[in-house]
Amino acid sequence: MVNKQALDQMWDQFRQKYGVFLRVLEAIPADRYASHPVPGMRTPAELAVHISSTCVRDIAEGVAKGRITVDEGSEDRLAAELGNKASLIAFARESFDRANAAVERIGDAELAAMVPTPWGASWPGAVAFHVMNDEFVHHRGQLTAFIRVCGGEPPFLWGYADNAAEFRPRAVTAGA
Repeated sequence: MVNKQALDQMWDQFRQKYGVFLRVLEAIPADRYASHPVPGMRTPAELAVHISSTCVRDIAEGVAKGRITVDEGSEDRLAAELGNKASLIAFARESFDRANAAVERIGDAELAAMVPTPWGASWPGAVAFHVMNDEFVHHRGQLTAFIRVCGGEPPFLWGYADNAAEFRPRAVTAGA
């Protein structure tokens, strides 16, 4: 059973993964964000919006409020409106901040409660965080492959120490 204490530990690990995701976004060439490096798949901009909003922000906020709601149909339009690499990265950061605020509000009751989703299922809140992680890692992997297709070098998957300060591992205190 995932309780609040376990969620906080999981979220700390997720926070560090998200820092690598932001570095993945940085590594994608600005002129390739609207391209289709792999035909038939989302563009890097569309993936950045999907990951930041639907996969992270909307699931965390949904567990906090007791119902996951998303608008996947507007993701392509939002990606186009954001329009450039800097705006997409700012959106990704803001989405994480909102998800983080939601996680702070979640307690044991929300983790145990059944949470309706727009995907025809209801999950315990704790399960929603496992789904979030699966979706996040899957799509971050797509972006990592896109970097290679675009001629770039992706950041090291476990290079948390290279993240921005707020996404680095926290110092472990003696006796903690």
